Amino acid sequence: MQTVKTASAAEHPLLQRPRVRQALEVARQSYEGRRHWTGVPLLEHCMAVFDVLLWLKPDEDTVIACLLHHVIDGKGQSLVDIEDRFGPPVRAIVGGEYLLHQFATRSRRLSLEHVRQMLVRLSEDVRAMLLFLCDRVVVLEHLEELTPREARYFARLGLRVFAPLAASLGVYSLKHLLEERAFPIVYSTDAQRIAEQQRGVRDRYGNFLEDTAARLQAFLRENGIIARVEYREKQPYSIFTKMSRKSVSQLTAVYDLFALRVIVERDEDCYVVLGLLHRIGHPVPNRFKDYVAFPKPNGYRSLHTTLTGLPGVPTGIFTEVQIRTTAMHDEAEFGVAAHWNYKQGGTAQQAMQRVRLLRAADDQEDEEDGHVQAYVDRIFVLTPKGDVVELPEGATPLDFAFQVHTDIGLAYRAARVNGSIVPLNYQLENGDVVEVLHAAKPHPSPRWLKLLRTASARSRLKRYLTEHSAVPAVAVAAPVASPRKSAARKTAPRPPSGFRAVGTGVDVPLPLKSALCCKPQAHPGKTLAGVIARDGVVRVHRADCKLIRAVNPERRVKVEWER
Repeated sequence: MQTVKTASAAEHPLLQRPRVRQALEVARQSYEGRRHWTGVPLLEHCMAVFDVLLWLKPDEDTVIACLLHHVIDGKGQSLVDIEDRFGPPVRAIVGGEYLLHQFATRSRRLSLEHVRQMLVRLSEDVRAMLLFLCDRVVVLEHLEELTPREARYFARLGLRVFAPLAASLGVYSLKHLLEERAFPIVYSTDAQRIAEQQRGVRDRYGNFLEDTAARLQAFLRENGIIARVEYREKQPYSIFTKMSRKSVSQLTAVYDLFALRVIVERDEDCYVVLGLLHRIGHPVPNRFKDYVAFPKPNGYRSLHTTLTGLPGVPTGIFTEVQIRTTAMHDEAEFGVAAHWNYKQGGTAQQAMQRVRLLRAADDQEDEEDGHVQAYVDRIFVLTPKGDVVELPEGATPLDFAFQVHTDIGLAYRAARVNGSIVPLNYQLENGDVVEVLHAAKPHPSPRWLKLLRTASARSRLKRYLTEHSAVPAVAVAAPVASPRKSAARKTAPRPPSGFRAVGTGVDVPLPLKSALCCKPQAHPGKTLAGVIARDGVVRVHRADCKLIRAVNPERRVKVEWER
């Protein structure tokens, strides 16, 4: 895989789309004067990630997220700002990538395999994972600012965590890029030794694969098969692992050091080509694998056979031949990245199903593993500014509020998760962006004790309730009706006389305000509908108001006339 040069990437047609141009301008302003922790200017780093991402043919939302994926590191931009400008999908990708980055850099007490398993669990959107892996490719190119020890640690993550993740998702192009950059840092002596042996083999045999590929393509055409034949040498890190596993020291002992790839149009042609190749070459026993009939768990499909004696191949040299269709080839190269169109459920479901299978496999492996089990039952959510908050599985927004600060928890009024008001008992999930709406003074309810999942939050709430036991229960449970008004509540919009919101799911009544567009109070008895605005105030509309039709259904609440 060759990445696109930055100069040409900067002129790519994707960057001329209106939303992408807007994102690029936001990125320029946000990154001005700032550098990535590797020492590279931030905008230059994001454009380098874009170079890598381009080869995977991303959708527009992913391109925008790529340009913006470091804006929440600084001041002035939040995930809420990103959603307001570019929509929930971009916010989800940026937030997901940031969460993966934060966990990967904070989890040194876990083994590398456990880090990989946790990254899989944190992946709610495959696009966030792919963006994260592209970012890692670029990071591995710029480790000069780190100490040798730090550089080796990040390179080991590349080999042992990020490359296997890319392979698990079927994106072998990213896998090879990660290995290519990390291998010389982790195993410098072995990398030099293998490079010298590769040069020796080329000097001895020349570039015979190019000639063999041309001959095979002509041979197949003569036999009625239209095919494209590609050739490659095995990647250095793959050679290293194969030689280590087989305990051999010479490259020529590796069966698949040289490989040809035959790409056809129809599934049945794969088996026809296999038969033709076995006629002109000598199959090596026990080296045939049928991944077409029996695909790998990550979706990889292809026929593999190893032969000697192919036209143009030196005597004694083994050549692996992979036979696949164009569709199989795209799947093998791009994996889940072959399914960027997330607005069409089929491809999105295929991509997410692959991640779910990975999670299921990891869960089975970890059942008896106490070291990682502590993390299995944890979730990681984000504040609007991008700070990561760790909570137990099943935690609610109230737990989040207490985790951020006790005063915020005690003054909890409502919460927005990913932009929508949610009930008190809403269970948070990995990657959720949580914003707490709170009063100026505490107003906790004793019934919160049943909802809190964290022991520390329950302890702090109990302490407060004990210390303030003289406060009447009605004042604690329903602060809006309490005579003890705070300054904030004095300025809050008062419910218009004559109607009330029902079924909002929040612990205290939300303030209501009559919408100016349809003036519902001027039409008593008309069916009503409410919309929770960004400030937590319910705007009351007539149900037949044209403006309400375009509102996200998750932000609607039922409003009725008081009887």
